Amino acid sequence: MSKTNQKIVPHLWYDKEAKEAAEFYTSIFPDSKITNVRTIHDTPSGDADLVSFELWGQKFMAISAGPHFKLNPSVSFMVNFDPSREKDAKEKLTEVWNKLSEGGTALMPLDKYPFSEWYGWIQDKFGLTWQLILTNPEGEERPAIIPSFLFVGDKCGMAEEAINFYLTVFKNSKQGLIARYPGGMEHDKEGTIMFSEFMLEGQWFTAMDSAHEHKFGFNEAISFMVYCDTQEEIDYYWERLSAVPEAEQCGWLKDKYGLSWQIIPSNMNEMMSKGTPEQLARVTNAFLKMKKFDLEKLEDAYKG
Repeated sequence: MSKTNQKIVPHLWYDKEAKEAAEFYTSIFPDSKITNVRTIHDTPSGDADLVSFELWGQKFMAISAGPHFKLNPSVSFMVNFDPSREKDAKEKLTEVWNKLSEGGTALMPLDKYPFSEWYGWIQDKFGLTWQLILTNPEGEERPAIIPSFLFVGDKCGMAEEAINFYLTVFKNSKQGLIARYPGGMEHDKEGTIMFSEFMLEGQWFTAMDSAHEHKFGFNEAISFMVYCDTQEEIDYYWERLSAVPEAEQCGWLKDKYGLSWQIIPSNMNEMMSKGTPEQLARVTNAFLKMKKFDLEKLEDAYKG
């Protein structure tokens, strides 16, 4: 996957720790770097730091914008350590686990499980959760880091419907492996999704249902930015994804499953990273008034 055209970029919301978190993650994973840090002023949360970074060659964005949303395990990141791609894959996994564990909490201890020789689920000191897995090199190669959705509470049992919905909305998409819960499980209903993978816009995701008692669900702390080249494209995603009118603001929307997306013009990053302070202020001022982004108005604000 070429790095420049990653169309869907995970966006992490922190109270004040975006820079610190990005520095922590880029120090842990290979092929990682912070690509841009900038501050936008006078947002509803005051001054907000925006940090663009790459982990294992994949793009992420983080923002420090106040204590409004708390990271939780409903969206985690699965990290594949593939012995066919990586010698000492198991040792490397353990090393990453130890670093992420510092100040963190194990949700599933690092151990051998029926589905993997070496696996663990860890919530790091910033609240972000990671599933580290030694993958079976027989299968088709997968990216190193894959966003993973956990359908819980009133959304439990909807993973399959959600995947099918996303497959119709996004282009260049396909269903991968599906594993269902067998009968006779204590909590989980037979036929619901135990594990499933799917590709949207050439990027892999995984999803599962869990009927256990979880005290969390999808929220704005992790959203997915979808970069669009034209106003038509912005309109297309907005129309299909947005399901919660009161959640619409500044390019953000919530879909019918509660996941947050940001529908963003592709040149927004360039405007924000290359612009003068005046240009930044004008663009920020313009987009804070918008729900769905108006590409022409943003470009006019940039040009002044």
